[in-house]
Amino acid sequence: MSTLRVTAEVLTVHAHPDTDALELAQVELYRAVVAKGAFRSGEMALYIPEQAVLPEPLIEELGLPGRLAGAAADRVRAVRLRGELSQGIVCRPKALDGVDLAAAAVEGTDFAERLGITKWVPPIPPTMNGEVESAPGLPPWVEIENIQRYPDVFTPGEPVVVTEKLHGSACLLTYVADEGRGYVSSKDFGARSLALKEDPRNLYWRAVHAHGVPAAAARLAERLGAGRIGVFGEVYGTGVQDLAYGADGRRETLGYAVFDVSAEIGGTVRRPDTAVVDGELPPVPRLYSGPYDIDRVLGVASGRETVSGRELHLRKAW
Repeated sequence: MSTLRVTAEVLTVHAHPDTDALELAQVELYRAVVAKGAFRSGEMALYIPEQAVLPEPLIEELGLPGRLAGAAADRVRAVRLRGELSQGIVCRPKALDGVDLAAAAVEGTDFAERLGITKWVPPIPPTMNGEVESAPGLPPWVEIENIQRYPDVFTPGEPVVVTEKLHGSACLLTYVADEGRGYVSSKDFGARSLALKEDPRNLYWRAVHAHGVPAAAARLAERLGAGRIGVFGEVYGTGVQDLAYGADGRRETLGYAVFDVSAEIGGTVRRPDTAVVDGELPPVPRLYSGPYDIDRVLGVASGRETVSGRELHLRKAW
């Protein structure tokens, strides 16, 4: 899950193809539907991304009561308005009257805290929870940002690998060679240097045992001469998220796929290609490998999923 930032951005405004009352305000490669005439190309405005939770006064100011997502109708999500996808909110809140938005854009100022905007965190089901223990040596998580917000993060022609984003729950298995044991953590607990104590009812422990992750991590540590191995995987299936890919998270057929590997070798943390576990652990599907081209990358962001081999769902949005 990417980080939440509420920033000032330069807008490019396009006509809405289906109505004269609305327009499309573009921020990087995102577009938000706005009232016609509210903004002009080259102007500055605030961009509030998806998964942002807004305070009630701001919802009232923006005229959005009852129009946002969640039980409290306070969460920003992508919606289609007259056939066009609106990804976030473009606005100029009264609380920022007098603020030099152009200077704020240059400085990268984040206005989330000032406006009382927080990031939505989904509740943790009981099967993903449990007793925890301190685990200060867990490898750090890497936040993956949406390429639509940062299309220039790679140089055209730079070698890249694009993998499919799975809709499940992230799971980290950390194998410590000196201790001869593995620690299992979710993203939430791992970020707090906590590991889940082994429990046969816990989703993550069931997944790593079902797919032989601890043994594979131990073999990899020996092969690489690593003191610590981190295997980052996605657990998926019915009961985990709404996209199941033909797997069942409630039974032994729960799905698991590796999307990243971390290896501590000689005191240096490296992130080898996930190919190091090919043949031992299932990797997430690779959709493209080659020179970076934003249009080509975005071209593989849509279509049917490839995890099940049966194209059961649309791909999870990036």
